[in-house]
Amino acid sequence: MRRGRYENSLPGDIYVSRRAFRLLVASLSILIRCLPAYGQTAPQKSPTRAEGTDSDKKNKAILDVGGATSWDTRGGAATWAPNLAAEIEPIENWVELELGVSPFYTHNSKEWDTDLLFKKPWTLSRKAEFMLGIGPQWVHLKQNGRWTNTIAGEVAGDFMFWPNGKHHFGWFLEPAYDYSFAKGHQKSLGISFGLLILIR
Repeated sequence: MRRGRYENSLPGDIYVSRRAFRLLVASLSILIRCLPAYGQTAPQKSPTRAEGTDSDKKNKAILDVGGATSWDTRGGAATWAPNLAAEIEPIENWVELELGVSPFYTHNSKEWDTDLLFKKPWTLSRKAEFMLGIGPQWVHLKQNGRWTNTIAGEVAGDFMFWPNGKHHFGWFLEPAYDYSFAKGHQKSLGISFGLLILIR
């Protein structure tokens, strides 16, 4: 089995190509710099979003169910975990909150990652949205019989797709970058993916 993200590297790990990491970092950098331009031109309600019903737009709550993977930028094997999150939009078109958790299990460790992201949404079309988020992450790790708790920061870009345009059922793809504030300041790149289900 594979190690947890915040575990020390093991001798038998399969190392991820540095070129692949550089490509991911460059892609995220371009994404963060370019996409906010959409929000600068439309502070008012988007006409495409206005086509939906009030129940689709106001006080909505969305459940994210899927998987997540992560890579330590210093090298090491990718780790995998199920992912569960809930999203609400307290200020329509301006702020969305996401609370999520991913449990990672390996042969000698257990790790629970819990994050709270503050996101700015942009409507790309009737069937697609993009959100850029930032927030804290709590890492609860058990390794060698000892539990530790650390805090990290996370930046994520969330692509949401709604096949029928009604925001009842869809899917998401969310690349992210984590920076640990613990000793060593570990950095990691990850991505989560799965289904979107409107629950309110």
